[in-house]
Amino acid sequence: MDFDFTPDQDQLRDMVARWVHKDHTFDHRRALAKAGGAQGIDPSSTWEALGGLGLLGLAVPADFDGMDMGPVEAMVVMEELGRGLVASPYAAASLMGAGLLRDHAPAALQQAWLPRVAEGTARVLPALQEKGARHRLNVVATTAVQQGGQWLLSGVKNLVPVGGDDGVAEAYIVPARVRGDVASREGIALFLVEKGAAGLQTALYPLQDASRAAELRFDHTPATLIVAEGIDALEHMVDIGIAALCAEGVGAMEALLALTVDYLNTRKQFGVVIGSFQALRHRAADMKMQLELARSMSYFATLKLTAPAAERRRAVAQAKVQLGQSMRFVGQQATQLHGGIGVTDEYVGAHYFKRLTCIELSLGDTLHHLGEVSARMTEHAGVVA
Repeated sequence: MDFDFTPDQDQLRDMVARWVHKDHTFDHRRALAKAGGAQGIDPSSTWEALGGLGLLGLAVPADFDGMDMGPVEAMVVMEELGRGLVASPYAAASLMGAGLLRDHAPAALQQAWLPRVAEGTARVLPALQEKGARHRLNVVATTAVQQGGQWLLSGVKNLVPVGGDDGVAEAYIVPARVRGDVASREGIALFLVEKGAAGLQTALYPLQDASRAAELRFDHTPATLIVAEGIDALEHMVDIGIAALCAEGVGAMEALLALTVDYLNTRKQFGVVIGSFQALRHRAADMKMQLELARSMSYFATLKLTAPAAERRRAVAQAKVQLGQSMRFVGQQATQLHGGIGVTDEYVGAHYFKRLTCIELSLGDTLHHLGEVSARMTEHAGVVA
């Protein structure tokens, strides 16, 4: 199989890499975190820069003024954003939210929101996680009732990516239950809730990697129906997000490995460069092997995003398991090889490890996806199919 990138894909990678190298340095990232204070990094200026690069409409069809690009181009962009530790809800808004509207929303909603997504004036972010769900998409306690021709939502969503400078996105995609018990796959609909809707409350807080998240509370909040039976669309959107996280993890691990190798080749102990010690060189080689295992599974997940649902879900879960294992190994080894400096806030290596940890816990942790892989195993365990 040919894994070479096209010239257009290489140019896209180079464009994002140049922006990261020039305008999104580690010092710039720390300045954003400091300015955000207790609420974490404010992504607004980064969002404007991504818009200037034309990346916000990456997954939006050309009919709605987007770039109409596919999963491989999204993977290329996410790898470079991961390499640069870019704290932004790019994957959530421009890939997950835009992808769901593109593939599953009625024409009126597409016309109302996709052009705005492409031009950067609207972020439509998924609000999925609930306490007690443990990453299970079918566990939805938020409810939706129809009164007077209007859908009203009540419930709480956690760990929602942030939007503008006030932390509020222009709209949210919210799964809510219209019938059935809390764990039923049937009866889950997807709704769009706009900024400023009555009964919507937002509370911001920082994550471990200094990015922002929010808790959303809905109290009879007006909403627009996107999909009446939404579990399949919800799983598709989440799979797009997982593939994006895998690609971001590959970029972050590659940068962290390069940082570690450079440290081994410059740090001296007992009068010699520590990179000359065979035991440390072997550990760096093990990090490289874990990186390449993760890269291959990231490619696998990306290429399977257009496959039938059962095949896609199994492939994405397999990739997230490998990425979880690789990210933990690379992050731990890098920290140990650096010694004390590896855990200081002033050193970029610690921030890579924090970001890798947050990626591992996002959209289903390693243990959750190991269970998903197990549940989807067939007689050939997915190796040849």
